Amino acid sequence: MRCASITVTFSPDPVLVVTQLRALPDDWLRLVVDNGTSDDEWALIEPAIANLPGVEVMRLGANLGLAAAQNRGMEYLAGRGDCTHVLLLDQDSEPLQGSASALADAHSALVARGYPVGAVGPTLRDPVSGVQHGFHQVVGWRWARVNPVDGAPVPCECLNGSGTFMALELALSLAGMDEGLFIDHVDTEWSFRLLASGHRLYGVPEASFLHRMGDRTTRLWLFGWRVWPVRSPSRHRYLFRNAVLLLGRSYVPPIWKAWAVVKLGLTVVVFALAGPQRLAQLGNMVAGVRDGVLGRSGAL
Repeated sequence: MRCASITVTFSPDPVLVVTQLRALPDDWLRLVVDNGTSDDEWALIEPAIANLPGVEVMRLGANLGLAAAQNRGMEYLAGRGDCTHVLLLDQDSEPLQGSASALADAHSALVARGYPVGAVGPTLRDPVSGVQHGFHQVVGWRWARVNPVDGAPVPCECLNGSGTFMALELALSLAGMDEGLFIDHVDTEWSFRLLASGHRLYGVPEASFLHRMGDRTTRLWLFGWRVWPVRSPSRHRYLFRNAVLLLGRSYVPPIWKAWAVVKLGLTVVVFALAGPQRLAQLGNMVAGVRDGVLGRSGAL
């Protein structure tokens, strides 16, 4: 197993990027794919990563979207010919000590036991609220989260994109990420496509990442106290559009579709009652639904 990571950046915090790259194993290739950060901003980032060993940079020159950046990174790694497995990362995730290696070890052990592994992923914890986001499973008729704190890898239905660890050859054989989604639900669609291809997904409790959800998070009471990600209006347009697009795909599980409709409705209620920029938020949500119904894809 020869491992590499792909970190997709867009106007990142240099401190967070350096912290992430340093948390990865020294013998991994660490590829940063920059998705259109301005030259002025990049001039502040480049010195921070220039002296890190094993780090390479690919600048795309424009914001092609998360999915396209991940695909370009995987194609680059395949062209090198010295990488077998890849860890996908957002710029705002931080693997805790030993977590990246734990993912690789779990993947290897599952394959050795004969399981058709599509990908494995870590538990995610929001560093601001401290809330841990567990693994999605279907429990009866519910799309639920389980939060094991230790033990063997657990089967799950979906993995967050940041922290997804998989065989590079498998990812490329399934044509990589859906670039038409641009951002948001890229990981959701990929998880369901892996499952539809006959592979399985596993959460690895021993691997834990700090991961910032949305632009920030807020606590609100909605039949109990909950932590809710706060996103910009434009991000909500992508989120709603892509959810609607996935509702029309046959390989997406019906139970996720039902859950998605409920969650979209709750999001509308939350931002209509308490969210910032209410009119802009609601306008973009409506526009996103319209885009999805009309089948629009790519950048908006």
